[in-house]
Amino acid sequence: MQKYGKTLNNGRFFPIFYNFAEKFNVSAMKYNAVDFKIRCDEALMQTCRELLADAAGEAGFESFEDTEEGLKGYVQADLFHAVQLDEAIQSFPIEGVDISYEVSEVEDQDWNETWEEQGFDPIIIDERCIIYDARQQGDTPLCAHLAPLRIGIEARMAFGTGTHETTRMVVSRLLDLPLEGKRVLDCGCGTGILAIVAAKCGAREAIAYDIDEWSVENTLHNAELNDVSCITALCGDSSVLSHVSGVFDVVLANINRNILLADMRHFAEVLATDGTLILSGFYEEDVALITTEAQKHGLHPVGTTTENNWACVTFKR
Repeated sequence: MQKYGKTLNNGRFFPIFYNFAEKFNVSAMKYNAVDFKIRCDEALMQTCRELLADAAGEAGFESFEDTEEGLKGYVQADLFHAVQLDEAIQSFPIEGVDISYEVSEVEDQDWNETWEEQGFDPIIIDERCIIYDARQQGDTPLCAHLAPLRIGIEARMAFGTGTHETTRMVVSRLLDLPLEGKRVLDCGCGTGILAIVAAKCGAREAIAYDIDEWSVENTLHNAELNDVSCITALCGDSSVLSHVSGVFDVVLANINRNILLADMRHFAEVLATDGTLILSGFYEEDVALITTEAQKHGLHPVGTTTENNWACVTFKR
């Protein structure tokens, strides 16, 4: 079982979800595991997996992993739209493909135990920043020569540890920016890793927001772990920006493609003159689409990095 979500070709990212409900006073979520069996030509299996995951994502699914016979998906029981899923399977765009599935309940405790046991190994970015699992490493000193910037993260039901290519690319870009005294916005903050990196690099203030309450709590917790006091975390989507005054020198968004496209206008509105917008969470083939939308709002690309088909694009006003 993978302990992280999977971003699909449509750019939708499905985050980690573990059971820390008691610690964060959040109602425990009940998940279903759905085992999809795909019968098709072997050469078409991966394409079928991606198309099916895309359709299942529209029916409420949050995370997927490949299986020998097809795909396994995870969905909150209350958000499982079975009728919509069945309709999507019946109208599957590739002829001759047969798809069936079985639904089972997921034990909440299993998620927590898997994460507690495995955690994540330290990640070194450009030999300048090391991100480590604060839960497992604790106060154990890491070799100073590995990286001058050390950040401990406890991922509690939130995405953003540096294990994913998109996070690493955004962190790398941040390390290249002159952030001293800057004001930073972290959209879809997850664990708060990007806001924390910005603060550690000299940002005077970082505003972060996420639609998930546990991500907001996790961001504040990780900020405290790293002795960072300039981060404010808000719960909500981009609409929370209407309650935030002023503009930002740097805006960061490592979230799914469709949300990036929908929120591009908001990013542009709060970006200062000569400000920097860094976007990731999508594939290389989506770069043109993201760039076109950004240009509609007066933003132009100044750099693109890629890793394993994931992309990160930097824009300037």
